[in-house]
Amino acid sequence: MSTEADAVSGAELDAELAELLDVETFEPPAGFREQALLKDPAVYEQAASDPQAWWVAQAEELDWFQKWNRVLDDDDPPFYKWFVGGSLNVSYNCLDRHVIAGLGDRVALHWRGEDGQERDIAYAELLAEVERFASALKDLGVQKGDVVGIYLPMIPEVVVAMLACARIGAPHNVVFGGFSAEAVRERMEFSQAKVLITVDGAARKGKTAPVKDRVDEAMGDLASLEKIVVVKSKGIPCQMREGRDVYYEDILAAADPACPAEPLDAEHPLYILYTSGSTAKPKGILHTTGGYLTGVSATHRYVFDLKAESDVYWCAADVGWVTGHSYIVYGPLCNGATSVMWEGAPDYPNKGIWWEIVERYGVTILYCAPTAIRACIKWGAEWPGKHDLQSLRLLGSVGEPINPKAWLWYHKVIGGERCPIVDTWWQTETGAIMITPLPGITATKPGSATQPFPGVFAEVLDESTGEPVEEGQGLLVLTHPWPSMLRTLYKEEERFIETYFKRFGRDIYLVGDAARRDRDGYIWVIGRIDDVVNVSGHRLSTAEVESAIVAHAEVAEAAVIGQHDEDTGQAIVAFVTLQGDIQGDDGTVEGIRETVSGRIGKFARPKRIIWTGDLPKTRSGKIMRRLLRDIAEGRALGDVTTLRDPAVMQQLEDQVKELRAEEE
Repeated sequence: MSTEADAVSGAELDAELAELLDVETFEPPAGFREQALLKDPAVYEQAASDPQAWWVAQAEELDWFQKWNRVLDDDDPPFYKWFVGGSLNVSYNCLDRHVIAGLGDRVALHWRGEDGQERDIAYAELLAEVERFASALKDLGVQKGDVVGIYLPMIPEVVVAMLACARIGAPHNVVFGGFSAEAVRERMEFSQAKVLITVDGAARKGKTAPVKDRVDEAMGDLASLEKIVVVKSKGIPCQMREGRDVYYEDILAAADPACPAEPLDAEHPLYILYTSGSTAKPKGILHTTGGYLTGVSATHRYVFDLKAESDVYWCAADVGWVTGHSYIVYGPLCNGATSVMWEGAPDYPNKGIWWEIVERYGVTILYCAPTAIRACIKWGAEWPGKHDLQSLRLLGSVGEPINPKAWLWYHKVIGGERCPIVDTWWQTETGAIMITPLPGITATKPGSATQPFPGVFAEVLDESTGEPVEEGQGLLVLTHPWPSMLRTLYKEEERFIETYFKRFGRDIYLVGDAARRDRDGYIWVIGRIDDVVNVSGHRLSTAEVESAIVAHAEVAEAAVIGQHDEDTGQAIVAFVTLQGDIQGDDGTVEGIRETVSGRIGKFARPKRIIWTGDLPKTRSGKIMRRLLRDIAEGRALGDVTTLRDPAVMQQLEDQVKELRAEEE
């Protein structure tokens, strides 16, 4: 069962990685290139010369009830519409058409529970359960256009729920299972969800956490919420309110087994997904049906070079984030892929569980976050070395920029130097991968997302002039519409324009990331330019975390920044002012962290808390987080005379130096 990972450990591995750091580019392996779906670089030029024709070719891979009469309606930017007049159904494209084609026995999902339980779910079986649950939702009064909330862990029912909603035209609003019940309520309230689908309890590293009872505590009497559906996942008792709460299993058993897929307009809303912005209120990203499915199916097929008849694909993300929507559920199922779905953490019941799963199911494509790769580096090459990883033929990364050392470790220890790595950049807002290598074409550079996907137009613009940067750093933008783009912010059209299209005009999408373009035209994404922290690929607004910290009884004021962290990409650092003469201690730190955990989720807890008598503010009262970042990173501050109280900076500098000395 040993692999090439056995041979590389300790000092020897470090030396080999050091040698690889001198390699500037990595060409696609010859054998891979010969078999790749896309291997002719001319595809870029063809897509650029007529992007609408390129996207039409991708849309024609789907099954449509009625073809469109206009490819792109760009009459009122930024409110673009794609495949106008066409109708289709996402659930039908993900399930029915494969069963009709005789692929009903193909495994759609190899599901593995944290306790070792396994289920292989075929396409025909998945279709049958989705049809029944779609009927059950209708029985509960859900109609086309009604929003359905989903708050479930990584169990098969979360996929069933999403596809059932898509089948009847009810936009779903999935909330990541790591969010607190308070965060669920907020998102249900914003979206005016009619039904919420949740679970009795969830597995967390050998323990079962109650979910339904915590949801009840937070939900109260939310006016729009008529029903709560509870999946009996862990068999723990929970309160059920008569007239409102129903068990998933009960309504499924009583439902009509047949529920034909509803023909839906290409622009019919498919889902809302709330993501953090630069204000405390989350943004409801709205994606529609035809353009979104076109984008995720095409990128999934070509970026991962998918051979559906032979590949076993594993996206090791969570369905609660857009990566899970696009590349666990909709992209893979639309393409008829066999996927792995893992309920648990990457280090439970041991630090080799991922590699056990790769070996167990013969995974050929693995897509995960740099945070996870860095954690695996820390745990050591001996863990993957215990398992046969020869089935792997392609690796991917997602969620944040990957540092070169992690890229090279992934390449050598996991991929055995034979697997292309697709380092992908995209967002909740873009719906699908935007910048990425094509594994049969692109020479990769560790740490660079390389080139825009065919049909996508990205530029790096000078921050001052707005002109394209041929070589150097600037702001990343997308200059042409693309099918899977968000259509608006749910019920906030002015905020949509203000957030993404104010700076450079209504036809240029401001990404919110800084990037640089190198001499070869490769794009290197650097990180956020707004007040958003990216912790392990989870985007959190600084204002959102600050609001949670200030909810602690002893806190008067707080400012949050992201600081580089070897394990999580960025870590949350909080500068906190306490009430009156209260002195902060370890108990206060733990109390603040628990308050944040309760209001947002454990992943949002500050890694460091720095006590301060005041915060650096302009004369108008705006907190200067840029200066806090400079202090935390040990950079020179420059002129601070415009601050309301410049002396605050010296006090903070002294305190941070003191803390740093203590840590060393």
